[in-house]
Amino acid sequence: MEEENDITIEESTEEGGVISAGNKVKKLQDRIKELEKEKAEYLDGWQRARADYANLQKSTDEDKKRMRSLFEESFIEELLPTVDSFLMAMSNKEAWGKVDPAWRTGVEYIYNQLMNTLEARGLKVFGEIGEAFDPARHEAVGEEATEDTKLDHKIAKVNQKGFMLGESILRPARVIVYAKK
Repeated sequence: MEEENDITIEESTEEGGVISAGNKVKKLQDRIKELEKEKAEYLDGWQRARADYANLQKSTDEDKKRMRSLFEESFIEELLPTVDSFLMAMSNKEAWGKVDPAWRTGVEYIYNQLMNTLEARGLKVFGEIGEAFDPARHEAVGEEATEDTKLDHKIAKVNQKGFMLGESILRPARVIVYAKK
């Protein structure tokens, strides 16, 4: 059996006097208010830290995406001369026709693999004969006179294809444009 102690501790003032029950309650209520205020400050600080962390994660993710995009764009730009070489080799119809058919098929297959990969990353090739000349997408390197008004400001010849990545132009198409004389 346990013994109960009927000992009560009474608070006292610094002078040794006993504090009344009303004063005790008032003192405890003041302490509760202090603790609630402190709790609110800690909660507010914790919520701010949590929001700052979420913002940091979002910013870091955006930076990673931006860096990946810049890397891909830079890598694709480095591959453009290779694409140009394929296009130049295949555009010489006379020489290309003389190449062994099995070898030509293999080279065309490799070119198609390369282009499919680049197109999957957002690369678009542009610059075709007959397209309307657009100074934002085409660089005129010459003019060809024409009497046909329908051909005026249309592309007569493509010296070098243009490339876009998404909506940005990596390189304009270098073209010769028909000009009505």
